[in-house]
Amino acid sequence: MPTLTGLAPDPRLPGYRLLEVDRGRFTSLPDEAVSGLALVLGSELSPPVLRRLQELADLEAAYRASVRAVARRGHARGDLRRRLVRKQHPPAAVEGALERLAGQGLLDDDRFARAYAAARLRRGRGPARIIRDLLTQGVERQRAEAAVAQAVDEEGIDPRQEARRLAERRAGQLTSLPAPARKRRLTAFLLRRGFGGGEVRALVQELCG
Repeated sequence: MPTLTGLAPDPRLPGYRLLEVDRGRFTSLPDEAVSGLALVLGSELSPPVLRRLQELADLEAAYRASVRAVARRGHARGDLRRRLVRKQHPPAAVEGALERLAGQGLLDDDRFARAYAAARLRRGRGPARIIRDLLTQGVERQRAEAAVAQAVDEEGIDPRQEARRLAERRAGQLTSLPAPARKRRLTAFLLRRGFGGGEVRALVQELCG
């Protein structure tokens, strides 16, 4: 059976232990995870203990990858889960890592959705587009709709006024086109931005005749 040949503090990570198996580096784990296994340097590792060590190593790898991801930018939980699984982290390890991250306050879909909605509103995106984008990232619909409503209120942005501002600017750029083409282009532009169909039809009719 494999032998535990190294069990020492990790000089790069306070509160972690470096483990070696058969004189090869195995992983670095938190002290509390290691202490629960009653490991003894130089002892043989039974299959159940070795399996548990591998599970802990997978969890730690998924956790570190998730920390790096949220350090770069915010993520919804569902989106981060997909990214980690796509990078070949075991699903069970991914779930454990996400729970750990959420427990540390580093992963919160409500907070992410509110920040995302506010930023997109300021960039001229309509509510429908923002909700659709949040759903794509795994945010629940009720949470996405609430985040957009709160962002609209807090940012003081009236989506109808924003739609009109964008429509007037875009219509001015399309004056050289025949009326049917102008209508098609303006309609597509406003719908891509995420404004409602009825509102879009009324603006297009008003600005393009």
